[in-house]
Amino acid sequence: MFTKTLLSGLVLAGSLTLGNAYNYWVKLPNGTFDLTRSDIMSVTKPKVIPFSGRRKSAIIEPSRSVLCIIDMQNFFLHPELSPSATLGRAAIQPTVNMINAFRKNGMKVTWVNWGLTNYDLLTIPPAFKSQFSKNDYANSTFGSDMGTLERNGTTIAVGAKLMRGAWNAEPYGVLGEMKDAGDKAGTDLVFHKNRLSGLWGPQTPFGLWLQENEITTIFFGGVNADQCVWGTFIDAYFKGYDVVWVDDIAATTSPVYASEMVRYNANSDGFIGNSTDIIKGLGGC
Repeated sequence: MFTKTLLSGLVLAGSLTLGNAYNYWVKLPNGTFDLTRSDIMSVTKPKVIPFSGRRKSAIIEPSRSVLCIIDMQNFFLHPELSPSATLGRAAIQPTVNMINAFRKNGMKVTWVNWGLTNYDLLTIPPAFKSQFSKNDYANSTFGSDMGTLERNGTTIAVGAKLMRGAWNAEPYGVLGEMKDAGDKAGTDLVFHKNRLSGLWGPQTPFGLWLQENEITTIFFGGVNADQCVWGTFIDAYFKGYDVVWVDDIAATTSPVYASEMVRYNANSDGFIGNSTDIIKGLGGC
């Protein structure tokens, strides 16, 4: 069993402390990064997680580590709304596996999704509205009526584009069922965002929860990898969190070079891993 002294690494010859008295990593002699901050924060049952990037392993504190799933919503994944999102749909099963592993370890799962309000529509800048419109038409951007879909003899009201409570803004397929069950059980939390990043600006609902719950380490997945996932990842990095890019649960419809750029930068900014190795480090499902 780990002890606080061993976890801190400060007494081990050859260890290296990075950061300051309030937020720091310790690189242990074997190359593992201790992310527990055990000299200043409580430690329960730390886990050694193997990674595949330039930092090969880290010790995390489960009670201060969360899974962040971004925008795995009908709008981005449903075949009739986003037919090209084959990689995003392929990320669903690894995401399910990660959710189960986090829940098994008593670690929170957070869903950070588009969920706009009428007030948000007043504050979103024109360039951003253009990005989410068809040919720059105002009646096709955020908040516009997306009509209906016919599925298995049932008519589905797709709803207003990415507005809170609309069907198109709900998590896709089994992920929606898992989100609802986790929300009801208290294992999962749902946060709405009104920009690509769920952590933009001085404060957001997601950022406030992270701060109040003393979270230090965030595992990232979702769509699109080079846009909303990357935006939240890089803001978390800027704000001082340990950031983990989970390759097989982050996907995009963008060209390959976009994914390569994201992975290249994530390798510098934090840790990179895949769901299989991370789950193994957590003790399996």
